[in-house]
Amino acid sequence: IFDSDDYMQYHGGMIATVRALTGKNPQQFFGDSSDPTRARVRKLEDEARRVFRTRVVNPKWIDSMKRHGYKGAFELSATVDYMFGYDATAQVIEDWMYENVTQAYVLDPETQEFFQQSNPWALRDIVERLLEAIERGMWENPPPDMKEKLQKMFLDLEADLEARQEGPQS
Repeated sequence: IFDSDDYMQYHGGMIATVRALTGKNPQQFFGDSSDPTRARVRKLEDEARRVFRTRVVNPKWIDSMKRHGYKGAFELSATVDYMFGYDATAQVIEDWMYENVTQAYVLDPETQEFFQQSNPWALRDIVERLLEAIERGMWENPPPDMKEKLQKMFLDLEADLEARQEGPQS
């Protein structure tokens, strides 16, 4: 559910529409037919937690994305975008999920170095999206210094990207 924007656009959009029209949160379910012999329906919150743990912050999956260089970094950034969108529409991302994805994608030194070498724009986009989640109250209670860390990192990334655009100084 965090590997395409279709889920958050259609499913999340329907949930947001019901909430807007009725003022109530509808029951939310997700059909899993990944194994056709064992199709099942889960609560959306449970599916979001399951996919988050097994894919989004799974070190093996993150490492597999790193093998794809620029495109892998883009996919990690897109994953954060899809999570954010699903949270904005269906309200399924919990604070611990924002914190864990921040630790795994932004604050982990090896992953940070991967982004710096492969696609620093993707890292900048992730940091910007996490700051937006804080600003919009979607990440309700980030750790005390997290917002400041992310703001500093965002400004540092912006400065680095601007320097790259300007090229070497004579």
